[in-house]
Amino acid sequence: METVRLTTAQAIVRWMMAQRTRLADGSEAPMFPGVFGIFGHGNVTCLGHALEEVRDEFPTWRGQNEQGMALAAVAYNKAVRGRQIMVATSSVGPGATNMVTAAGVASANRLPLLLFSGDTFVSRIPDPVLQQVENFGEPSTTVNDAFRAVTTYWDRITHPAQVAQSLPAALATMLDPATRGPAFIGLPQDTQAEAYDYPVRLFDPVVHEVPRPRPDSSELITAVEVLRTARKPLIIAGGGVHYSVAEAELAQFAANHGIPVVETVAGKSSLLGDDAAYVGPIGVTGCEAANNLAAEADVVLAVGCRLQDFTTGSWTVFRNESTVIVGVNTTRFDAIKHRSLPVVGDARETLREMGELLGDWCAPEAWMERASAEKEGFRSYLESIGSPDPSAEVLTYAQVVRAANDQSNEDDVCLAAAGGFPGEVNNGWWSKGVATFDCEYGFSCMGYEVSGGWGAAMAHEAMGRSGDGDVFVFVGDGSYLMMNSDLYSSVLTGHKMIVIVCDNGGFAVINRLQIGQGGKPFNNLLADCRLAGSHNGEVVEVDFAAHAAALGCASETVSTYEELQAALERARASDRTYVIAAKVDAYTWTEGGAFWQVGVPEVSNLQSVRDARAEMDKGQADQRVGW
Repeated sequence: METVRLTTAQAIVRWMMAQRTRLADGSEAPMFPGVFGIFGHGNVTCLGHALEEVRDEFPTWRGQNEQGMALAAVAYNKAVRGRQIMVATSSVGPGATNMVTAAGVASANRLPLLLFSGDTFVSRIPDPVLQQVENFGEPSTTVNDAFRAVTTYWDRITHPAQVAQSLPAALATMLDPATRGPAFIGLPQDTQAEAYDYPVRLFDPVVHEVPRPRPDSSELITAVEVLRTARKPLIIAGGGVHYSVAEAELAQFAANHGIPVVETVAGKSSLLGDDAAYVGPIGVTGCEAANNLAAEADVVLAVGCRLQDFTTGSWTVFRNESTVIVGVNTTRFDAIKHRSLPVVGDARETLREMGELLGDWCAPEAWMERASAEKEGFRSYLESIGSPDPSAEVLTYAQVVRAANDQSNEDDVCLAAAGGFPGEVNNGWWSKGVATFDCEYGFSCMGYEVSGGWGAAMAHEAMGRSGDGDVFVFVGDGSYLMMNSDLYSSVLTGHKMIVIVCDNGGFAVINRLQIGQGGKPFNNLLADCRLAGSHNGEVVEVDFAAHAAALGCASETVSTYEELQAALERARASDRTYVIAAKVDAYTWTEGGAFWQVGVPEVSNLQSVRDARAEMDKGQADQRVGW
């Protein structure tokens, strides 16, 4: 058997470079298009050296923060529908633990992500080493064990030969729709450096395709029989529609059978906003139109959904006691939630087969007419709240989203994450292109926005879409202050995005929740937190445009709707990342949505809290429990 002598680190890099993938359009591309890396003593001398040797064929991108670069990798992987996997590597210790949050994002969103971190020495001779956290009772435990809770594949390479087994197993786990999620591999420093005679065939090129499991015939027949009884069916499009590249099949299925479609946050842009079957977003960050239909629906076809509480209104949006949920999902764990009838299979193939079995069956026309009327009311509401108000001193979220959406085209991407923006963009951004929306709300990770925008811009450039579209990043002042350094990354690497920073004076949406549940404003808005006495009780404001300029971005501050429109035009014409800062009202939000269960004290000195508890108890009476 022909062999080649390589270090463990060199073998890992060579193996990654040999893996190929079939993209959604049928073309072939590298499975691992590159690595985001911040080097330290745990990975620079071995893995870093191996990456430097192939720097022209296998690009390494320098991040500014380990969490940020791993979040950029998540956004990249999402943009390519999980058909490619960006890698992130850090040193041992805090560099590694910084990536745990990004692993959580990938895990909650069922997204592939490959993480390599340095680790302590297998020999333990130098112990305790720099940045080692010692576990008194379990000497084999390191901080890298923290990744076990947020990954679907975890391993530590303790011998060079393990590369031949561990890496293919990690890739298979990440590509399988039933187990898709992040993989973590710890690399002890002595093992990284150790040489081994690897079989040459280990590095033969291999082309992988994401499998498309077909549904079980009995499950499919049962689901079709249930659908045929429906008078008010409803489709919920989840993120699985995108990962299956099933948007065209969904649109055709809905049109053929006259079924209205609502979307989750992850599933948004499965249909275009002007599609006849599309109604709007469902749930807590959704609209009344979608939730009104969900309240009456007798059969709900949930396609590629996790049925998270923000989708189901903590399981209160389905008010019809006879409602049957049919769960179409590649993961049985998700397909059976709340006694759903499972159809375990790929979304695209399942919709095709289900459509064939349904034949010419169609839901009553009156139901689709009802859906159209609800949608029209929703659109009218958006028009009213998104229009400029000359008398207002500051802008609103809805106006900011409307201004950007008006200037967008089918190739533009809308990207946001936690805070107030999920409800605003989920409602106010009217999708003009399929798969052009990314709002990280599976893990609700503040700080995803700027880093994710960088990764998304990189992915869309690689896919050849960047010439006709921009990545619009919507971020609040709170998230911006948490993580903004990848603005510099985007300038440094030439991956342009348009970042709109809305400053509402703190964590305003949590202030909304706080006072909405009877509490007093406390520690969320800057005006309500402890301030330095030397400032005479006044908040020291951040000049976000100046800060962005210091990171190399083009930037400006706007105050009015007209100024925002003009700034967006300049941002479109810019050759680099452009940051627009705007003051927005901290108390004006897009209304709609659904009940959401949170913990409200049973005992309080505040009557407002006791009243809120009573309302919470009342809302829980509508919850679907084990139907």
